[in-house]
This record gives sequence, structure tokens and C-alpha cells, in this order.
Amino acid sequence: MSTAATRPDRAATPPRVDPIVRASGVDVRLGGTGIVHGADLALRAGRLTAIVGPNGAGKSTFVRAVAGLLRPAGGTIEWDGEAIDRVGQRRLARLRAFVPQRPAVPVGIAVHEAVMIGRSPRVGAFRRPGRADREAVDDALARADALAFSERQMTTLSGGELQRVQLAIALAQGAPVLIADEPTSALDLGATATMARLLRRLTVEGLAVLLVVHDLALAAAIADEVVVMHEGRTVAAGPPTDVLDRERLARVWRVDASLHADADGRTALQVAWLDERGPGTTGRADGPDAPPAADASPGADASPGAGARGGTGAADAPDG
Repeated sequence: MSTAATRPDRAATPPRVDPIVRASGVDVRLGGTGIVHGADLALRAGRLTAIVGPNGAGKSTFVRAVAGLLRPAGGTIEWDGEAIDRVGQRRLARLRAFVPQRPAVPVGIAVHEAVMIGRSPRVGAFRRPGRADREAVDDALARADALAFSERQMTTLSGGELQRVQLAIALAQGAPVLIADEPTSALDLGATATMARLLRRLTVEGLAVLLVVHDLALAAAIADEVVVMHEGRTVAAGPPTDVLDRERLARVWRVDASLHADADGRTALQVAWLDERGPGTTGRADGPDAPPAADASPGADASPGAGARGGTGAADAPDG
């Protein structure tokens, strides 16, 4: 069996620039438990990066730390060349927009009102939204393909519509970096394809986009770079078809699977769903993607290299 996705059209690869965001050797502890260990990441304008990994790998926790929603226990996170602890929350809200995995749906709020609330980092605390803000809200709704239901109540939206509104709320901030935690996890095939096209289009506009994704075929179809996390560590980063090879799929996901891409940009993940033997018999992911021993340097093989949700939500729970 296979799952397949088509890579949307994209602009030519932009010239290499310094990362907008750089994370190096990041550790995160929640409730006294280490969740992320020496994780690395680099985000560049006009590039889409997908973080993938098994449930409990630390993906969402790492992304929340990068977004400034969790305080790391170690390592460095820099935004526009400045340490994140020196970047004020208001400035950070202008630099990055965050789409949570399970956003709260307010009662009695229309879509356009919710998107205007997302505009608040640009409006300021002591002034009312002006014409430029209203135009920015309309533009965000249009870019998220959500103008058609801008007058509806948030509680009346389908899952796909709600995710597009959450995207519009993020875009209204006018930030150069968009971070989304599993934006397609509860969507059907059509809604997922729509979201994939919208996210890819943002990179053509020049945004840096970071996604947490479980669907490997989707990640391979839309991402410029895939970062693999395993047991809290970034163990590989690079072009999707290079990183998601059969050997790594076996080591990290413990499954016999292979990723294929054709000349038209269609990708398919072929999985031996009913093979009870699995990719090995030891029950341990030995090899370069296995977690290091206690005395090893965490993340030593995990540097993304040159290619490489707002609210805290359930930020204190180990992620999937």
C-alpha cells in the first residue's frame, strides 16, 4: 500500500542567505524530565522546513522552544542574530506567527474578528485598528483562502475551514516566519491538499515556514528540507528524498517502508503494513540514528547544516 502527495509548483530556489532562526544544542525539560536533547535547526526565508519523527520524539516541544513558548534548559536559539532571551515578546510576535495544533475556538466571535485579534501585535496597545489593519486582515483572509466565510462564527467552521482561519490569524501578524504544529493532522485529503498549497505559496512570497508533520509523504512533497527527530534528538536533516531513505525509516519508525518520487514531483510512501517481522528483530534502532549513549555528545550527527502553536496550549506535556 502507499500514500501519495503531489509537490505544488514552487519558485526557483532563492539565493543562500543567513538563517532567520538558528537553534543549536537545544535541551528542554518539562516537569523535571528531559524531552529534547541537543537539537539543532536553521530556518531561511523562502524555505519550508518540516520536522518529522515518531510519536514522543520531542517535535512539538522543540518547536515551542524555538518559537519562544518554552524556555530551553540549554543550548542557544537566535532570532535574526539575537539570543531569544533578549528578544522581547512584542518583537518576537512581529518576527514569528505560531499556529497551534489544537487551537481554542472562541464562542460568539466571527472569523474576521478573530483575524483582527491576530493583528494585535501590529496594532499596539493604545490605538484602535485603522484602515491599514483592516486591509491587512482582508489580505490575510484572502491568502488563506478564507474570505468566503469571514462573516461566519468560528464555532460553525469545519476542520479544514478552521485551519485556514488559524493560518489567516497568523498571517495577519505580518511576521516573516510562520510556525505550524501539525496543521493537517485532523484534515481530510482535500483539505490537506489545500493547506499544502497555501503553505507552499507562502514560501514563494518569501516567508520561512516551519511545520511539525506526521505524514511523511506530505513532508516529502512540500518541504525543501526535512529534519528528523528521534527520542528528543535531531538525527538527520536535508532534502526529503535524501533524509527519508529506507534505512532511516526502518531505524527511526521501525517499519519496512520506502519513499519514491517521480519526475513530475509526485511522492509515494510505500509501506509493508502487514509485515509482522518489521525491519529487524532486535527491537533496538542501532546505527547512526539511534540515541547516543549517556556519555556521548547529544545531537552530534544532527546539525541541519547549510540547507538547513499563539498560546502555550498543552506546552507542558510531552508531544507526539
